[in-house]
Amino acid sequence: TARKAVVFFEVEILDAKTKDKLCFLDKVGKILPSFSLYWYPARQSIRLDPKGKSLKDEDVLQHLPVGTTATFYFRDLGAQISWVTVFLTEYAGPLLIYLMFYFRVPFIYAPKYDFTTSKHWVVHLACMCHSFHYVKRLLETLFVHRFSHGTMPLRNIFKNCTYYWGFAAWMAYYINHPLYTPPTYGEQQIRLALTVFLFCQIGNFSIHIALRNLRPPGSKTRKIPYPTKNPFTWIFLLVSCPNYTYELGSWLGFTLMTQCLPVAAFTLVGFIQMTVWAKGKHRSYLKEFRDYPTLRSPILPFIL
Repeated sequence: TARKAVVFFEVEILDAKTKDKLCFLDKVGKILPSFSLYWYPARQSIRLDPKGKSLKDEDVLQHLPVGTTATFYFRDLGAQISWVTVFLTEYAGPLLIYLMFYFRVPFIYAPKYDFTTSKHWVVHLACMCHSFHYVKRLLETLFVHRFSHGTMPLRNIFKNCTYYWGFAAWMAYYINHPLYTPPTYGEQQIRLALTVFLFCQIGNFSIHIALRNLRPPGSKTRKIPYPTKNPFTWIFLLVSCPNYTYELGSWLGFTLMTQCLPVAAFTLVGFIQMTVWAKGKHRSYLKEFRDYPTLRSPILPFIL
């Protein structure tokens, strides 16, 4: 049998901003070799177009729209930090901040209220639900999530922490305030809200487990998520990102439970951001998989 000819490439790397020539690689095989121009690999982006998307480590040169002499562009992504570190930091903050307001540590409310407790049982229930949510997120970060990208820009940790920590302080201040008033419809409203909250927390966890099981350890494989035997995953029939759907439901339940304006504001802002993420993921699914189910919506069945 005839042996296939080995194709080698000549690769030129230019700076994406200045178009200056940074290096020239001769006799490159199928895949671009791992190399560092100035920074560690996670900080580097190699792309076909100066403003295009970064190439993946597993991209094969023969499958890219280039000739045997190829030009690529280098972009510095800035200082990077691991996703795990960012998630642990942004989730631990709200957990601790909320508890400071719940225990009414000094310098938050009037001195006479230092280390006192609320007379309303819904305040204690809200603290348990809020703490449960963020403990769950921390444990999922450590033991459940598998990240397709190992790092993100360092600046994101400041932006994310400002968002999560700031909203946690704003919500906790009013819910744990000595003058806080319970929900209008009392115990019935609180019990309904708690049911919604717990249902959606279980649903969110179920989706995270289903997504984890799609990706083998150490791989970046992407597959179409489908419902499993777990009834909480059946929403995959209608929604591309049900983890966001359940997350929204959890915060709607917490809003109903506390009847607090800052919680409603956090829920609204979170919904807007999760909708942006869900639409982006939905588009990437449609682009990557020709047989992707057309009935699915990004985040809300048949609506959005």
